[in-house]
This record gives sequence, C-alpha cells and structure tokens, in this order.
Amino acid sequence: MILAIDIGNTNITVGCIVDGDIAHVFRISTNIDRTADEFAIQVNNMLVFRGMQCEDIAGAVISSVVPPLTNTFKDAVRQLAQVDPIVVGAGVKTGLNILIDDPAQLGGDMVATAVGALAAGKLPTIIVDLGTATKMFVLDKNGSFIGGAILPGVTLSMNALAAGTSQLPRIPIEAPGKSISTNTIDCIQSGVIFGAASAIDGMIERFEAQLGQQALVIATGGLAEPVYCHCRHEITYDSHLILRGLSIIYEKNKKK
Repeated sequence: MILAIDIGNTNITVGCIVDGDIAHVFRISTNIDRTADEFAIQVNNMLVFRGMQCEDIAGAVISSVVPPLTNTFKDAVRQLAQVDPIVVGAGVKTGLNILIDDPAQLGGDMVATAVGALAAGKLPTIIVDLGTATKMFVLDKNGSFIGGAILPGVTLSMNALAAGTSQLPRIPIEAPGKSISTNTIDCIQSGVIFGAASAIDGMIERFEAQLGQQALVIATGGLAEPVYCHCRHEITYDSHLILRGLSIIYEKNKKK
C-alpha cells in the first residue's frame, strides 16, 4: 500500500493506493500546531478503522501547500512505516512539461493534479480545482502545462460576506432553488454558488478562445460538487484526481 498525501490549506487528504487503485480516502483538518506524533496517531486510527495496518505501508508521496506541515508529516510517516516519503518539488520526476514563467512557483498540488489529468490522455484539458481558492489551469494539445488563473474560492467568498456585514449570517455552501432568490440566505447562496459557476463558464470560454479549440474540462477539489453541476459547459468530475497524480509520481520516483 502507498499513502498519497495532499496537504491543503483546509484539509489534509490521505489516499491509500493498493495495486494502483485508490482503496480508501480520508481527510484530516489542517492544523499547523499539531505535532508529528499527533498526525501519526490520527493516520494510524484512520487506517485501523478501515481495516488496514501501518505494516501495509510500502511507501508514501506528499504534495503540500503548507510548508510548516511538510516536514511534520514526513516525520509522522516515518514513525508509522519507517519509510521516507517522496515530496513533490524540485528534483522529482513528474513527466510534466511546465511552460510558465517560473516553473519553481508551481505548487506541488497543481503539479500532481495536472499529472493526474495528463494520464487521462484527452488534450487540451482545462482543470478546475475548487478548494480554498479556485484554481483553473490548462494542459495544451501537447500536454504541456501553460498556465491558468486563480479565483477566490467559494468558502472565501462566503466568509468575506459574513465578515464584512453585521447582518449576514454564515450559511451552508449549497445552491438555492432559483437564481432570482427571495430571502437573504438564498440570495447569498445564489450569488456565491451560481456566481462561481458563471465565473468558471466565463473563464472556460476565454481559455478556449486563447487555445483556438475546445478542451476537455475536469473539475476536482473539495468544493467542486456544489458548483460544477451548475456550470453550462460539459464538465467531468473526478474527486480523486490529485491522488491519481500522486500515485503516478510515486511510481516514477520510487527506489528500485
């Protein structure tokens, strides 16, 4: 079993890869104050709950956008399985041709997600990753990573409304029954959910105009489900795209 670990700003996603397939997935809240011991206990408990053991872990691969937690989680994995995790970054083989101004600026999460999308073999591809931020990026017809755009995430937008106004409540991230809503909560949900879907549609049109052709669009990320289905473009949903990419990167870099 291989542990594929994505350390995000809100959640840490752990996938158990068995014979190339994603057998189990669980999430832990991101908390930079937790120690390696605490994370090791959490992961161990999650594995046991799903009928697996630390002894089953043969290797691990990590992508992270939270630098303070990268080494902490590496230590946690070492405690669990006595293996050194591969961390996506400089010097790690990915098979991805990155054509942005400074490839070193590209986060490990975006690299792994792009590798997962590249394996689908349908190009060009627009990837819509809805998490704390909404990241949209493009693989061109040759499979090269050529750039993209970053939008405020759904949760950020919702929290900004609640924080900036004294009378607006914090509400669930879900779509209302209609876009022209008739009460405060539904109006906020309409603006945030349908507004995000409309922004994604608009960016897809701009990306395709720049590419000069239509593209496969894949949505992923922890906040994709409430939004992508309200887009007017045809979008494929893959909740585990980054884990697939991490699994591929592990195979390219594992020690013989």
